[in-house]
Amino acid sequence: MEKSTDEIIPTRVSLIKRLKDWRDDSSWQDFFDTYWKLVYGVARKSGLTESEAEDAVQETIFSVAKHIPTFQYDPSIGSFKSWLLKMAVWRIKDQFRKRGRMQPAGQTTIDSTNTVLEQNQCSLDFEKVWDAEWENNLLQSALAKTRRRVEPLHYQIFDFSVNKEWPAEKIAQFFSVKVDQVYLIKHRVKTVVEEEIRRLNQEIV
Repeated sequence: MEKSTDEIIPTRVSLIKRLKDWRDDSSWQDFFDTYWKLVYGVARKSGLTESEAEDAVQETIFSVAKHIPTFQYDPSIGSFKSWLLKMAVWRIKDQFRKRGRMQPAGQTTIDSTNTVLEQNQCSLDFEKVWDAEWENNLLQSALAKTRRRVEPLHYQIFDFSVNKEWPAEKIAQFFSVKVDQVYLIKHRVKTVVEEEIRRLNQEIV
């Protein structure tokens, strides 16, 4: 299921229109490659196992295929992001219900109660988890695009500073540059990342 991180988020109106043709295999593959990781991550954080989360992803794609012909994109009514969230949450809750039905007869009520609690937790936290995963995927996409825009050395310095949290002095010594250059490079690369995030946000429907 691996896919480059810069293809995780943006879905344009043109792709949504193409999805209305269920025979357009290329567009449906693009859609899957773009969104499977988002739905899978949310499903796992909602409490599903790996196999349950994979099933939730597949069922979400099937639900989108079934309902996309009647989906009308209207920003004044709601976003595709919100619509996809609704599709995904139904399928994730389905997995919790299936888990409950698979319990052996005579099972203690503790497990049944836990299943209900899991469903309630999913319902209460789902939108928050979805938004967090969405923003994380958006950031990863922006970072991937930034990596292609800036000099490799500059991105390395930025990465060591932000992700590895190395102090400027250590980075300067490691890369044989001046400390003030480290700060300048970090600022410039961060600006590019922020530009990419803004651009991606404008592309998302």
